[in-house]
Amino acid sequence: MKSVVVTGASTGIGWGCVKVLTERGFHVFGSVRKQADADRLKTEFGDKFTPLLFDITDAAAVRRGAEQVAAAIGNDTLGGLVNNAGIAVPGPMLFVDIDEFRHQLEVNVVGQVIATQAFAPLLGADSSRNGDRGRIVMISSVGGRNASPFVGPYNASKFALEGLSESLRRELMLYGIDVIVVAPGAVATPIWDKADAVDVSRYANTPYAPALAKVKDYMIANGRKGFPPEKIGEAVYTALTARKPKVRYTVTPDPIQNLIVHTLPKRIVDRMIAARLGLKLI
Repeated sequence: MKSVVVTGASTGIGWGCVKVLTERGFHVFGSVRKQADADRLKTEFGDKFTPLLFDITDAAAVRRGAEQVAAAIGNDTLGGLVNNAGIAVPGPMLFVDIDEFRHQLEVNVVGQVIATQAFAPLLGADSSRNGDRGRIVMISSVGGRNASPFVGPYNASKFALEGLSESLRRELMLYGIDVIVVAPGAVATPIWDKADAVDVSRYANTPYAPALAKVKDYMIANGRKGFPPEKIGEAVYTALTARKPKVRYTVTPDPIQNLIVHTLPKRIVDRMIAARLGLKLI
């Protein structure tokens, strides 16, 4: 049974990956930050799941998690690392709290490097290990190539992750470790229930207040109509097992809209977004 590490496994996409991968015969080591989540997932997935307790930004704790995995798999290689843990910080860039912006990048970019460095030897960067080299799957977003207003911190982190993944893919050719990006669109996860509670009142006295309210309503409605998280888990399974995987898999419930945004000139897309949100010159 091949083993895979999934970070941020407690809910949403991470949970969907655990579900699909355990059903397909993998043993999953899933990172969570709370013991209660570790206990819940262990009960749900049984012997096919081993919890790892760490925060993705805590390098020492992540290394301890890697040591736990190393002890469990012996001298075999790890089949994969799914870098999924992440957060989304909303707000207009002119007014977003700098500490929150910094934390966004710390989790979604620096944290992925911490995890990659800790688990790469188990994937085959340590050539003394037995078995096929593992793969790294980076969970990006359609927002890693097309940015939206008022989620600039999140978009910045995912654009950075796309570049990081490309550099890493080329560097890790030395070890035979592939790096594949999975870019979800809207996914029906508990994050949208949290979005409903996001307080945008701090921006009430800015010119962005009316547009922010529209974006919040749109994101909640769109997210709840999105793919179930298992759909992303299926894409991750493909990325880990395909004989010749693509370098990037986009998984979105609205591929036509995604294609249009990719294809149209940026200035036209700017005007479409501005018209929808009422972003007019003041």
